[in-house]
Amino acid sequence: MDFARGEDRQMLFDTLGRFLSERCPPERRMAVAYEPPFHDPAIWAELSELGILSALAPEDRGGFGGTGHDIATVFEALGAGLSPEPVLPALLGLRVLLATDRDVTAALHGQEKLALAWNEGEGGLDLSGLTTRAEGAGGTWRLTGRKSVVYGGQVADRFVVAARHSGGLGLFELARDAARVEPFGMVDGGGAAELFLDDSPAQALLLEGEPVLRDALAWGCVALCAEAVGVMDRTMALLTDYLQTRTQFGRPIGGFQALQHRFVDLAIEVEQARSITILAADALAGAAADRPVSMAKHLVGRVARQIAEEAVQMHGGIAMTWAAEISHCAKRLVMIDHQLGDTDDHLERLMAAPADA
Repeated sequence: MDFARGEDRQMLFDTLGRFLSERCPPERRMAVAYEPPFHDPAIWAELSELGILSALAPEDRGGFGGTGHDIATVFEALGAGLSPEPVLPALLGLRVLLATDRDVTAALHGQEKLALAWNEGEGGLDLSGLTTRAEGAGGTWRLTGRKSVVYGGQVADRFVVAARHSGGLGLFELARDAARVEPFGMVDGGGAAELFLDDSPAQALLLEGEPVLRDALAWGCVALCAEAVGVMDRTMALLTDYLQTRTQFGRPIGGFQALQHRFVDLAIEVEQARSITILAADALAGAAADRPVSMAKHLVGRVARQIAEEAVQMHGGIAMTWAAEISHCAKRLVMIDHQLGDTDDHLERLMAAPADA
């Protein structure tokens, strides 16, 4: 397998990295990520103008990418920039719409924000417990239920909702004003919402939607893995700088062998996470992506927590302060593990599906 990004993807990664560094430095990110609307609308508009969202869709649907490696490139750069922009919800919604004949032009140009409303419990990948109901026929349906932790729901113009009907699990399109939306901020920055459906009018997208929903969640998992790798790289850069400048007993603490060994161990883990994310991104092009995706999400979630804990410990008390960028990196790394199934969820999936299945 060729681990190099290629010229076009490297250009995309560098362009997005420079943009976020210039337009959303740490102090700006801290100012917008924790207050409504939990992102910067101006940055969102500029991301759209740069064509970043178009990298999430193939050429035949108006984009210029749409492969697993394109998604990984975008999200690794977003992670390195610690961006709170709602690109993950855009990806999840697009993966559903791309399976239909719906026009996605407005979403790719950032004119319409999407959110996938599927979760009703703790955020795992088990769809058997979904209870939201859809009643109707043809193009007109009514949805009743509640969706929890809808990523990007605080600003979404349109929701893609998973609901059960007499024929199985379907996916439906819902306008924002058709339901009650309760926005909130997440602990690591960025926003989400609770979605309350009470006989809410919706349009059917796919009445047999479970395979498409699972596909969308798999792509979201790979995006989160890539984002985690980007945050890890940023964390390691901050840790390197701190170890080289913080002095104790008249010398930089990075000169102490114990800390050197711990740092090297972390660097090895980061490269493991990067490698398995590339494997998972490559697997999205095939028909058997579930196992490599779960392998990646499980390993990356474990490494993310380890990087967060070790970086905070080696920084000492300053890492617990709001002004220290490392604290925000640590919060994001811990949260990524919990999104779209944590390490335990994905380990259970791997145990339930042996490698030779």
